Amino acid sequence: MTAEITKTFTISNNDDALIFGINDANLKIIAEKLNLKIHPFGERVDLTGEPSQVQLATQILTILVKLLHSGIQIGESDVVSATQMALEGQLEYFADLYNQVILHNAQGHAIRVRNLGQRQYLQTIKKHDITFGIGPAGTGKTYLAVVMAVAALKKGQVRRLVLTRPAVEAGENLGFLPGDLKEKVDPYLRPIYDALYDILGTEHTNHLLERGVIEIAPLAYMRGRTLDEAFVILDEAQNTTREQMKMFLTRLGFGSKMVVNGDATQIDLPRHAKSGLIEAAQILRNLPRIGFVDFKTSDVVRHPVVAEIIAAYQQKTGSN
Repeated sequence: MTAEITKTFTISNNDDALIFGINDANLKIIAEKLNLKIHPFGERVDLTGEPSQVQLATQILTILVKLLHSGIQIGESDVVSATQMALEGQLEYFADLYNQVILHNAQGHAIRVRNLGQRQYLQTIKKHDITFGIGPAGTGKTYLAVVMAVAALKKGQVRRLVLTRPAVEAGENLGFLPGDLKEKVDPYLRPIYDALYDILGTEHTNHLLERGVIEIAPLAYMRGRTLDEAFVILDEAQNTTREQMKMFLTRLGFGSKMVVNGDATQIDLPRHAKSGLIEAAQILRNLPRIGFVDFKTSDVVRHPVVAEIIAAYQQKTGSN
């Protein structure tokens, strides 16, 4: 066992203490991830642990200070991403992620990718007609797909956005809910609405919905249509049947892009039904105009415990 060492990291002024987070939350994330003891004292931080981990923590804090000086606000999700990339030997690429702003949200905050998995996802969407994003919750699949859709709309690359998902979760209770099919399924489309409200603002989103520039509808509404000059997103695709998936993919029209997202470990279909997402991945993975991005647990950018929960379930069930 390597002997522990203690190293002191010093910041140049009180403003740099912002990288520590509220109540030192950012330091606690680094300490937990790297198995360190971290003690802040004003403008210095003592780092105690194995030499390699102490070195990683020092590198992380140095990069966070540089980002702070460049005008970037540091949040817990940034620290989670930096620490995870450090553990994977990718820390040298971390600062590069902040060089490109995809969009500014309704509050004027810059939207950027958080890790290499997300960057690959965006690059794949740009390059391919159809992109499959497959992986656990919390990796940013839905949000970033909506960001790319809004960006394409603003640039005039498409005329409308079509956002959909299957209604499997509603189950047999669907018929007892009031309203037509769309009104019944709208609660299950809430993650898409939330993303749009964050990116465009509630008023602007509702205006575009009223004009038909944005359409949010259950998957059943896609049958029989050809979607030209549209950015089309299918969310929760693990809950499509093989027939639904084929139907959806063949809606692609000229000047359009499709993004299909899902988590193969969260299938709610009846036991006898095979997921259309899993079958599509098996059949279509080698076609040149279709791209696949497989997110890992380490790509999760939510609270650190989320990735731990996902990993624990994977270990217990043996699922990917």
